[in-house]
Amino acid sequence: MPEYTSAVLQELLDGCLQRNRRCQELLYKQFYGYAMSICLRYTRNREEAKEILNDGFMKVFTKLESFDPNRSFKTWLTRIMINTALDHYRHEVRNNVFDDVETADQVSVDETVISKLSHEELIGLIQKLTPSYRLVFSLSVIDGYTHEEIAEQLNISVGASKSNLSRAREKLREMLSRINIDNYDRVAR
Repeated sequence: MPEYTSAVLQELLDGCLQRNRRCQELLYKQFYGYAMSICLRYTRNREEAKEILNDGFMKVFTKLESFDPNRSFKTWLTRIMINTALDHYRHEVRNNVFDDVETADQVSVDETVISKLSHEELIGLIQKLTPSYRLVFSLSVIDGYTHEEIAEQLNISVGASKSNLSRAREKLREMLSRINIDNYDRVAR
């Protein structure tokens, strides 16, 4: 679908404010891929991501009057999708244990292996992380939240955020190492 100009986007948004179903459908279709890519980072699978995406779009349509047209719609949409994913997480996984460690070692991930992975493969690895690791990793590494912001969003300590990020990186490094070993075994045969 072609990229909408700001005038066309504004017409769609105006139509959505008037509850025009066709405008809502066009807005949904235009931003589906973008919003889905955000939701996939915070979920275990595509079905869960679709649920969050649809809940997020319901928020978009019901809270559209609060959108400032002088700002970027994509930025506003991103924030809604992330917050919807966090709400989903809080609702579904109330008993998740976050480790509280005041300091955490930084574990680097092999950049050469990552550069060879497709976007889908990388998202697949992130989805294999536990919910607490996946959330902290996505918020910090992908969406640029600080540990203080993550701690506030998830109601955990800053140390727990750092610890979960460190452990998420370690788990990803282990998964990437297995990919390297598997690729080596295939080539060696």
